[in-house]
Parts: sequence; structure tokens; C-alpha cells
Amino acid sequence: VVGRPELVFLDEPTAGLDPQGRRLVWELIGALRRDGVAVLLTTHQMAEAEELADDVVIIDHGRVVAHGSPVALTANGDDAELRFRARPGMNLRLLSDELPAGYHAAEPAAGRYLVQGPIDPAVLSAVTTWCAGQGALADDVQVSRRSLEDVFLELTGRELR
Repeated sequence: VVGRPELVFLDEPTAGLDPQGRRLVWELIGALRRDGVAVLLTTHQMAEAEELADDVVIIDHGRVVAHGSPVALTANGDDAELRFRARPGMNLRLLSDELPAGYHAAEPAAGRYLVQGPIDPAVLSAVTTWCAGQGALADDVQVSRRSLEDVFLELTGRELR
């Protein structure tokens, strides 16, 4: 960047870069922002937008379909998942009894469990209580929430264009 601009436009700045190059560009963008430069970034990489942007606009066929912070855009919806490992074949009905209404619990593979719905501390507590009640320990616990890419696909459709 030459001079001290107030605004920088970047169009797909990391397209085609390897992970090291992408991280370097992200660091440079961060330095610009810390120096008070406004950065307008266009990208098809939702993880990049989620990492770098304070404000996101999702456009579909030239029309704005969403606008907000990455946190706000990904907060709506109940698409969170809690995955964990425990002893195979435990009684899922007992887990369903521990969870609030509207949650889905499954054992998609032996000893690998999944709870779908809004994940909060009460749900995590219900899972650990259920495991303890069956003499098991929940291991490798992972919570995943809806990503900006999930939001993009929900708003624009999943079919290839």
C-alpha cells in the first residue's frame, strides 16, 4: 500500500494463495485496520470474512440479502451441534429425558454421540449428567456453531450456479 490511504479496496486478496500466504495477507489487513485504515474486502471465502470483517454484506444476484456483523449473522438459528465420545450403546432415551424439548440426540457411529439444538451450559450439564448416570465420561467434547458459510448457503441456496 502506497501512502497513507483512509480507504483500501481489496478484491479477493487471498485467492490462490497457500495457507502461509493467506495468513500473511490477513496480518497485513489487520495492520491496516489497526492504523485506522478502512478496508473494503470482497471475498468468496466466508472464513476470511468471518475472521477479518466487522461488518458483512451478503449479496445474491445483485441484491443485498443480509447485512450485519459476523457474530450477529451467525447467532440466529439453532444449528449448533455438540459432539462427544463415550462408551458405545448408551441409552439415548435417558439423554432425551435430560435435554430440553426440541433437541435431537443420536449415536451416528459406535461411541460417537451428537446433540443438535442451541447449545448452552445447561445442555452440556445434561450430557455430563447422563454420561455419569451410566458410569461413563464424555470425552473429546466439541461444540460447533453455524458458520458464515452456513448462513450464506441458507440465504442464497445450495445449488451450484
